[in-house]
Amino acid sequence: MASPAVQAPRSASSKTESYVDNKRKADIRQANIAAARTVADAVRTSLGPKGMDKMISLASGEVLITNDGATILNNMELLQPAAKMLVDLSKSQDVVAGDGTTTVVVIAGALLKHCLSLLTAGIHPTVISDSLHKLSLKAVDVLTAMAVPVELSDRDSLIKSASTSLNSKVVSQYSSLLAPIAVDSVLSVVDPEKPDLVDLRDVKIVKKLGGTVDDTELVKGLVFDKKVSHAGGGPTRVENAKIAVIQFQISPPKTDIEQSIVVSDYTQMDRILKEERNYILGMIKKIKATGCNVLLIQKSILRDAVTDLSLHYLAKAKIMVIKDIERDEIEFITKSLNCLPIANIEHFRAEKLGYADLVEEVSIGDGKIVKITGIKDMGRTTTVLVRGSNQLVLDEAERSLHDALCVVRCLVNKRFLIAGGGAPEIELSRQLGAWAKVLHGMESYCVRSFAEALEVIPYTLAENAGLNPIAIVTELRNRHAGGENNAGINVRKGQITNIWDENVVQPLLVSTSAITLATECVRMILKIDDIVTVR
Repeated sequence: MASPAVQAPRSASSKTESYVDNKRKADIRQANIAAARTVADAVRTSLGPKGMDKMISLASGEVLITNDGATILNNMELLQPAAKMLVDLSKSQDVVAGDGTTTVVVIAGALLKHCLSLLTAGIHPTVISDSLHKLSLKAVDVLTAMAVPVELSDRDSLIKSASTSLNSKVVSQYSSLLAPIAVDSVLSVVDPEKPDLVDLRDVKIVKKLGGTVDDTELVKGLVFDKKVSHAGGGPTRVENAKIAVIQFQISPPKTDIEQSIVVSDYTQMDRILKEERNYILGMIKKIKATGCNVLLIQKSILRDAVTDLSLHYLAKAKIMVIKDIERDEIEFITKSLNCLPIANIEHFRAEKLGYADLVEEVSIGDGKIVKITGIKDMGRTTTVLVRGSNQLVLDEAERSLHDALCVVRCLVNKRFLIAGGGAPEIELSRQLGAWAKVLHGMESYCVRSFAEALEVIPYTLAENAGLNPIAIVTELRNRHAGGENNAGINVRKGQITNIWDENVVQPLLVSTSAITLATECVRMILKIDDIVTVR
């Protein structure tokens, strides 16, 4: 009889059981936030035109010098799972906008710092996360209200935004040259039928060592970082070229299986050589019959694409040969030349050829390149030949040019410009702070905290330029409160000016995607309360 009486209290207590050990979950959250903030602090110094560059020493012994947030984070060896999320964050910003890869990580780091203080104050992570979501939606509205529409015909505005992107890079002194190149190359590949889409794969960047970045040029045509095959003494310059892109080999056939032929006497040997010669001559006659005088031959794995014998006959037929074309370049080449790749000698017809005014080999630096210019009915593609005095500068010039191309692509996708130099962030901070006063309860508290967090961008810009960050940010806030929406930090003069008149502008898409992606990533990190490792 006594036993139920003993059990009664236990069932009562299980209903009101409220104590749960939250210590571990709080620790995991703090560890995640600390790890992610460490990563954000690592790239923070490279933000803005006066930002420092990072030297990355790879495991292979190579050295990279770069200012691009996505490149720096990509090469970091991170073990903490939450820190890896920041790498993915900068990658996704690179995909969406192409520029602002450092900005997005710095914003995420600042938001996380404020999350930590809110968590310590005892606010539940879900409440913080929901406030962040509302904040990001409101922020996009505020930014869109600030933006100024731009037309693609307004080339100057496009060049201004491209040079703003280049100003924070190692090659910033060449921005006056690279920005117009980026704008012209993107505008030349925009398809009038699909005006909002730009495929940057249609802009090919060819790097060639030698010269300086000043020698970088935009080529209306094709450039191959290869030299013409000279073995047979063939031509190196062809005018009124008829170009064939072939995917078969001009060399004696091989069997599909490994075997060896035993030749017993010389007459048989001669017959084999004679057959080979006739086979190759037959192929070259078919090629010559269509009037083709330039051959681009795809790289072959199974056997030599051309032999000395075939090169000799091709040279006699006055046909220029460029061999070892990579398989993945074939699509770009055929699109540019407006021709079809030919997979078999039997299909070699005149209508599959591409036509160009001039194909020539040009000596550049210590090597040679092949240029094809004056292509008839050229597809919507373009080539940029980048030069540089050493490999590091060359790679960085390519990365910077890619960022500039992405900026112009953003403007094609979403035709709005916004001021740079920390102006949009301060304006956001001010307007969101005012909005927080309208909200109620915990949300208001969270939004006010996150509005302060956005001041990290102008603060860091000032800090990296060696100015007094507190004085500058206070003054900036003051100007914006007075209604100067476009007041920003002029890093060159070391003071606050109307940044729009200084031509420091950026696409709206860069700022909006930075805010949305950063808040999304922070919300994700907040929601994690345990890490389970599976061995």
